[in-house]
Amino acid sequence: MVLLLVALVAQDTTIRSFLKTVEIASGKIETVYSADRRFEAPNWSRDGRYFLINSEGRLYRLTAGASQLAELPVSLATPRINNDHGISPDGKSLVISHEPTEDWLTSSVYTLPIAGGTPKRITTKAPSFWHGWSPDGKTLAFVGRRDGEFDIYTISVDGGDERRITTCKGLDDGPDYSPDGAFIYYNSFCSGRMQIWRMRPDGSQPEQLTNDAYANWFPHPSPDGHWLVFLSFVEDQGQDHPFGRQVKLRLMDLRDRSVRDVTPEFFGGQGTINVPSWAPDSKRVAFVAYERQAAP
Repeated sequence: MVLLLVALVAQDTTIRSFLKTVEIASGKIETVYSADRRFEAPNWSRDGRYFLINSEGRLYRLTAGASQLAELPVSLATPRINNDHGISPDGKSLVISHEPTEDWLTSSVYTLPIAGGTPKRITTKAPSFWHGWSPDGKTLAFVGRRDGEFDIYTISVDGGDERRITTCKGLDDGPDYSPDGAFIYYNSFCSGRMQIWRMRPDGSQPEQLTNDAYANWFPHPSPDGHWLVFLSFVEDQGQDHPFGRQVKLRLMDLRDRSVRDVTPEFFGGQGTINVPSWAPDSKRVAFVAYERQAAP
């Protein structure tokens, strides 16, 4: 979820973004692409041939081996696509979160063809931020603020009535479906600290999975159902997930719930792995790291 798309960058510095992948078995990290601009939130295509990222309100594709981003044609009067976007299970459609005005409170969820085109608005209430697509392709999970509370909701991919599935006081965010559709994984402040939880798709049986000193965000189960990757802020951030903090990616083995680091600490946060970013074969995860550079 995006609360504010404001980079915490001093006037005398610029940001360089790095699209990286990490191999979960070995921890080997490779840089796929970098640029002196702010880009965020990689999705790995269902066929593994390209990445989808957002930058400055627009969507871009990066094909394997390419040296330049290719903008995806999206018919919006003023593109303000944020970093909550993804690809349907069948690879034929996209989902985006778009703010028609400069106010983030106007964000709504839209779908459109995988090649681009005119978005169809799905959520009628705002703000709404997409995060998960059910494996059968029928349901979207998103975060909405209603009556001052941020909770997780589901809605048919065709639109209609939304259904609230979390009720705990405090922020609930980052819902992503397990590949068998049995669970929704998410992060919640329900315990007084941001931790990883899971629940059934109807909101029943909420269960806390982590309980440690980190602020844990954006859990994403692997396509084979064995792993759960998530973003850990080294220092407590309350209910926020800001840009420009020391973070690392950690990995839970869902078979025994053991947790280990999968990357060293790096400069990141908002934009690093807001959305599903697993390789189709479950062997690697894509993420974005950043670097402050002195302005010329």
